[in-house]
Amino acid sequence: MTTVPDLDPYLLPLPGPLTPVVPADRLSPINAHLNARYIDDVWRMAALSANPSTKAATIHWRHCPEVFRQEIRLAAWNLINGQLRPTFLKARSTRMRPRVSAATTTETVNCWFHLANWLADRGITALADCDSAVLHDYGHHLLGKQPGRMVAQDNLVALTRLWAFDQMSARPAGVGRPPWDERGVDDYLPAETAGTGSGGENSTEPLSEATMGPLLIWSMRLVDDFADDILAAWTERQRLIGVAENAVSTPATRAALENYLDPLIAAEAPLPATEHGGKITFARAYVMGITGASDKQVDRMRRLHDLPRAAAERPGPCPLTIPVTGRIHGRLWREQIDFNEATELKRHLGTAAFIVLSYLTGMRPGEVLGLRSGCCPDPQPDAEGKVGRHLIRGHEFKTARDEDGNHQSAGVEREVPWVAIAPVVNAIRVLERMVPARHLLFDRSAHDWRIDRPGSGSLKHSTLRTRIEDFVTWANAEAQRHELPHEVIPPDPHGMVGTSRFRRSLAWHIARRPNGLVALAIQYGHMRTAISAGYASRGRGGIHELVNIETARAVADTVADLHEDLESGGGVSGPAARRAIKAAAQAPRFLGTTITATTARRLLANEDAVIFDNPQALLLCHYKRDQALCHRDGIKDTPSLDHCVPSCGNIVRTDQHAADLRHRAEVLDRQAAHTPQPVGDRLRANAVKLRSFADTHDRTRITLPEASR
Repeated sequence: MTTVPDLDPYLLPLPGPLTPVVPADRLSPINAHLNARYIDDVWRMAALSANPSTKAATIHWRHCPEVFRQEIRLAAWNLINGQLRPTFLKARSTRMRPRVSAATTTETVNCWFHLANWLADRGITALADCDSAVLHDYGHHLLGKQPGRMVAQDNLVALTRLWAFDQMSARPAGVGRPPWDERGVDDYLPAETAGTGSGGENSTEPLSEATMGPLLIWSMRLVDDFADDILAAWTERQRLIGVAENAVSTPATRAALENYLDPLIAAEAPLPATEHGGKITFARAYVMGITGASDKQVDRMRRLHDLPRAAAERPGPCPLTIPVTGRIHGRLWREQIDFNEATELKRHLGTAAFIVLSYLTGMRPGEVLGLRSGCCPDPQPDAEGKVGRHLIRGHEFKTARDEDGNHQSAGVEREVPWVAIAPVVNAIRVLERMVPARHLLFDRSAHDWRIDRPGSGSLKHSTLRTRIEDFVTWANAEAQRHELPHEVIPPDPHGMVGTSRFRRSLAWHIARRPNGLVALAIQYGHMRTAISAGYASRGRGGIHELVNIETARAVADTVADLHEDLESGGGVSGPAARRAIKAAAQAPRFLGTTITATTARRLLANEDAVIFDNPQALLLCHYKRDQALCHRDGIKDTPSLDHCVPSCGNIVRTDQHAADLRHRAEVLDRQAAHTPQPVGDRLRANAVKLRSFADTHDRTRITLPEASR
């Protein structure tokens, strides 16, 4: 009796020239039309991804040496259509997954292209000749290029995948096993340093306060104060365009056109003008819209009076007949909105809403771009009539995995929704007016109406990076026009604003400026309270981990600064002065330490080692839970620095604090001299109190030698 062996489910068939690149079970519904055929010169990996904001990565086969193109094309098809065996994964302690995402697929194939080019330069023309010894040489070639450690490791993993998938191919190329798969990767990686990390948001610089402050002001101003005007202007502009596109010649429309243009022409007054192809010309569509005149009727007047030349010489506005209600510091922000600027203003409004959502929620950019209309319903009263907070239900993409550990490009709904304060809700409501029901809030077709591009989903990260820079330019022009020099958005010291820095910036400002920048939004809600309450119990991916990391970094900086001050002969005062001196002695432990979420939790859990800086109250807090007076609703693990109490037993002051207290007192005295008596008296009383704190410091300060006696 002959037995038929079981078919190996991991072995892949041989594709034909017209075989789809992405199989039906992995095809993205929103990008299915981008799927290529095996023989095509370009493979669009967007067909693999259901993430609405994913980058449209592509594989261009012209970049692969022709002698290797057939072999690597098959390997790439196997990578997309197959998955690694569980036994292969189990035998390795790496973080390799059975399948990779669309972006990683492109990066992996590009790594293979680099290998193929290197082999071709050395006269090797087949993967069968790329054995372990050759791969050893290539590994050291990569090491000589000195990439970052994580990048170097990704390159090695990509080459391991080439060998692994070759074992499951219907036509194996015979590429050798990478030596690092047998002996480990350390010999092929740059040395690990204190600064080496995973990159991403933890290594991203937060936006400076000088940049973030006015950027947030202008963003909320558009969303809260100007949105009605901008959307009304856009609606009117579209109405006029519709009138122009459907206009027919009648005696009434000819009379309306002549009644509008004849007085302007006779008086040689400015004519409605627009810019086209970099030149100023007659605003034909606008005039057709407001008069109802047809193409033929306007062309007749245009030729008769040479209107393009006249408009270029005497350019005039194209005002929309809608009331303007938005104000800046009590004054109308526009007397009227122009037909030509309605498109730009709507574009800036969408950008402003993105900035508000990104900064005041702590979402990752992809999570913001994945939100849909209806994601933040108005809360309903409970049985007792109490109305809770607005909650945002959305998807997370970075950590979305299926049961086998494969990345899920469509994301998964967050188990716990995001907490939304008032300006965030306002931004969502504005976006919901800009897109159809249930559509993405940043739907590409609704926000990118000027250019017809292939693809679907939301605006892309690169598009928003450009729009944010354009928004900054526009806002600065508005600040100058309204004579608001203090609201100009200065360049950030670390470069472009981008899209990924808002999340890190929020965590930084919460950790280091409890009464500072985030207080810009206090009139709309208690941001710090919302963040701490809303994210304290969140699972992985919540911003609470970033807040912990930023808080730990701030603590480490504070302890290091105090250590340096004491070593230089400085003194400290306050009930916790001696404890603070002891804690400052631990500063060298923090030098060169890479602070992760785990190390942050450990550091913050050690009461003896942590000191919090409160620059607004001009003091340090060596927090002990049982002595804290800042919490009225129970004991907590960290201080509420926006509720410091002068008599608290955790307070520490330095010599610099004493000097700053006296300087602030002088400022209050100067203000009191120009203020009516009741307010002036309060300012002078505060100045006296601040000087008393400084005098107390001078009388009671102790230095490092004194503390050790």
